[in-house]
Amino acid sequence: MIRDDAEALRTAAELAEEFRPGASGRDARRELPRAELDRLTTTGLLAVTVPAEHGGADVSAVTLAEVFRLLASADASLAQIPQSHFAYVNVLRQQGSPEQRAFFFAEVLGGRRFGNAQSEAGTRHLQDIRTRLVAADDGSYRLTGVKNYSTGALFADWIPVLARADDDLLHVAYVPADAPGLTVTDDWDGMGQRTTASGTVELADVVVPAAHVVPHHLTFTGPQLHGALAQLLHAAIDAGIAAGALAEAADFVTTRSRPWFESGYETAAEDPLLIQRFGELALRHRAADALLATAARAVDAARADLDDDSAAEASIAVAAAKAYTGSAALEIADALFEVSGTRAALDGLNLHRHWRDARTHTLHDPARWKIQHLGRYVLNGTRPPRHGLL
Repeated sequence: MIRDDAEALRTAAELAEEFRPGASGRDARRELPRAELDRLTTTGLLAVTVPAEHGGADVSAVTLAEVFRLLASADASLAQIPQSHFAYVNVLRQQGSPEQRAFFFAEVLGGRRFGNAQSEAGTRHLQDIRTRLVAADDGSYRLTGVKNYSTGALFADWIPVLARADDDLLHVAYVPADAPGLTVTDDWDGMGQRTTASGTVELADVVVPAAHVVPHHLTFTGPQLHGALAQLLHAAIDAGIAAGALAEAADFVTTRSRPWFESGYETAAEDPLLIQRFGELALRHRAADALLATAARAVDAARADLDDDSAAEASIAVAAAKAYTGSAALEIADALFEVSGTRAALDGLNLHRHWRDARTHTLHDPARWKIQHLGRYVLNGTRPPRHGLL
């Protein structure tokens, strides 16, 4: 059990250092991080957002974002796996009944993990959810559909499934991973985040008790932080990728790179042009971290006093952080090769994993729409929509 924010941060920093040495090899071999995820779970870090009244540490958004940033700086795939876990703990916090919260928070405190079965491929758009939750005569439900990009499902004890009920409203069904009719396939073949196992979940007439179904649509009928918290963790992963790439670039240049012959210096690290470029990259990195921290504080402030205005401020702050951290991760991961030289491109060194992870993760949702909402908010005072992605 982790008792407070300080312990959560210490644990995340220790785990990051523990996971860092093997991250490149796991990526190169596509070796799923089961042992590492079990280690992460046994520390209690996955339970830190359980409310205090249920026995959890109930850490701040500031702390949670830093936990993800630290883990992603070591292994972006490993950090991505529990992102949905925390999002669906938050769904229970917002819309779970007292009985549901008591049961599922005890599960999380006991080391059980939530996965995710949310997105669907081949539909008209992201929110065209076709998985159906049909009421049965005995009061239970039957769940049928196919989910893609199901990060965390392969490692989960419970798989939250986003589905539409008979009234076409969105619900989340919490399904045990061994439920009859549920199949998880490790068919993820992305160029980046190779070890997230973000494969396919198939649901064939899966029986779900009513006690395991949460009315997620109610989240969006008033001011909410569901989207802001989920997106904050995505931004933290991008900031972590940027940090990891910058650290690896600095290590490579100081230990392996040769100076350019025109510089007149004995080492590459003395080259003023390289020093200038590292200064520019460090500025991007620091700005990304600062925007992430600002966004996390806005989420905490809104949680303490939630209304339309505070929720909008939090969503806009997170949108800014997500747009900026994504571009910073891409630039720094790309510049790693620019500053390191030809040898950095050797496939065996696997330095390209930072760029592959950044490029893959930043495709999660388009930054251009976040910038649109920023512009509308600043120019016209238009609050961002309540669709869960802001």
